Amino acid sequence: MDSEQHPPRAPGPVDGAPPAGQTVPSPPAQAPQIGGATQVSEAAVARVAAAAARSVEGVHSLGTGAGRALGALRGRVSGGTSESTVGVGAEVGREEVAVDLTLVAEYGRPLHAIADDVRAAVFRSVEELTGLRVIEVNVEIGDVHVAVDSAPGPATEALPTTSRPAESTTPDGERA
Repeated sequence: MDSEQHPPRAPGPVDGAPPAGQTVPSPPAQAPQIGGATQVSEAAVARVAAAAARSVEGVHSLGTGAGRALGALRGRVSGGTSESTVGVGAEVGREEVAVDLTLVAEYGRPLHAIADDVRAAVFRSVEELTGLRVIEVNVEIGDVHVAVDSAPGPATEALPTTSRPAESTTPDGERA
């Protein structure tokens, strides 16, 4: 074994001390606590929930046909766009929230899977963005949208048209 001696090193970054002549900055002071309260409105929660629900594959729209029509009319009268929260309701407490959604699902995907995905997306987004604890997300599937294929196929072949018998005319163009 080699018994070579090394000279002592000056304190440096390797052993956690600053290099000679430098000081370590003190950690930043925490921001002072500022008093006050934050309230998140039902409209804000509904908008967050609506955006989260629309992001889920299989959601055609929120609300039902009548609800969307009323929302569009309300938006025109008030000059706003209340349609973005049609079909979404929220009950907001001091620290928790419950969300109710009605949606139209796309045909072809299991409805319970769409509802589960919507519930998870709304739960995650509302808690993350509002800081409120979500106690429930109720999903009602009010309708299923079935896309109509515009290409003629066996089920959509053009049907023969019925026409009136041709009127006979004389060579002068008058009716016979």
